[in-house]
Amino acid sequence: MTTTKETLLKKLNDRTAKVGVMGLGYVGLPLIQAYIRAGFTAIGYDVDAKKVDSLNAGSSYIEHIPSQWISDWVKSGKFSATSDMNRLSDADAILICVPTPLNESRDPDLYYVEESVKLIAKTLRKGQLVVLESTTYPGTTRDVMLPILDKAGLTVGEDYFLAYSPEREDPGNADYSSAGIPKLVGGYDAASAEVAVALYEKAIVKIIPVSSCEVAEAAKVVENTYRSVNIAMVNELKIIFDKMGIDVWEVINAAKTKPFGFQAFFPGPGLGGHCIPIDPFYLSWVARKYSLQTRFIELAGEINIGMPKWVVQKVLFALNKQKKALNGSRILILGLAYKPDVDDCRESPSFVLWEQLESYGAKVDYHDPHCPSAPKMREHPQFAGIKSVAISPEVIKQYDCVLIATDHKKVDYKMVVENAKIIVDSRNAIEKFFGASDKVVKA
Repeated sequence: MTTTKETLLKKLNDRTAKVGVMGLGYVGLPLIQAYIRAGFTAIGYDVDAKKVDSLNAGSSYIEHIPSQWISDWVKSGKFSATSDMNRLSDADAILICVPTPLNESRDPDLYYVEESVKLIAKTLRKGQLVVLESTTYPGTTRDVMLPILDKAGLTVGEDYFLAYSPEREDPGNADYSSAGIPKLVGGYDAASAEVAVALYEKAIVKIIPVSSCEVAEAAKVVENTYRSVNIAMVNELKIIFDKMGIDVWEVINAAKTKPFGFQAFFPGPGLGGHCIPIDPFYLSWVARKYSLQTRFIELAGEINIGMPKWVVQKVLFALNKQKKALNGSRILILGLAYKPDVDDCRESPSFVLWEQLESYGAKVDYHDPHCPSAPKMREHPQFAGIKSVAISPEVIKQYDCVLIATDHKKVDYKMVVENAKIIVDSRNAIEKFFGASDKVVKA
């Protein structure tokens, strides 16, 4: 007699399985693209009806996912989006790609994961695979998801299958698409691992099976903690070298000429994106459950969180050189997105800079060629809907200081240098795109 696992494996192998993705954002949509290109039919699930309507109309709301792709998927019948969670039973594999933020006390907030799993449990049927892709702490799949799914009355590893496979999306990186990034896969049990590997190997360039969900969860947290710690180190060096009159960017560019034993990380105004500012705190939180401290990781977090304040102090210093006070000065922030050349504003330090500058009495505007209006942010809702100002020589001249928070390539830095009164550059953008200028204060 054919088992449930064998039936699902056959569907995956002949690509008749329907792939469902919960969460249609910067992770979910590229994943859908990978599966459609691999010959699967995909269903997108999201509680945001506006996103669902936009996608079904063939329109993208993410800059690096062209609307033409969405339109082609819909017209081909290979993709549809829905906010009807009763349709979760339609999918043979459900991949959860929802946010995992921090709460006000910087502890893990698994609300979106738990609510998603509750919805899945209501319609869970035999022959389904459930995979969490959202970044989280080791133990989430087994200790948080499984008890909720168990309420459906089915047996994991026999009736349905459970796995963890962390997203490794890098928005805006043309060199690495979802399909081109090696994928870690950790199954709850051997059967779940086999089914999950069979799913991912059809669409992803390379699959790396690991022994458990916990190993896959831990690996993802380690990847981003590694970046957080190294960025904290260069941020701290930036402050030290600044006091010594040494350019930290020149130092790092010199150090990276060594062909072994060194990887270059660069300082900035703080950490952004959904992973690096958040994931180390997930690890710290779970370590406390085992009565352990993560002093090194937490120190890195403190340094990175403190960077916007240091940049604002540089703005104060720059204005002081011109015999101006920050209170009442007009400041233009260049760049709202957290990284260059994308429209992704999640956890962007630009919002913290904006808020801190206004708290000193500054009048703040922003320009970002990728973000025409400020999105609604959980921690900075007051900025939602504010429009990016168009820049020109006349506009730049109106500001007392230009603060470069994100080094977008689309900005005309030559025009900025020629017309700005003074520039505070937290990304070394002017030197990178224009050259040295005595108008620049590096931050």
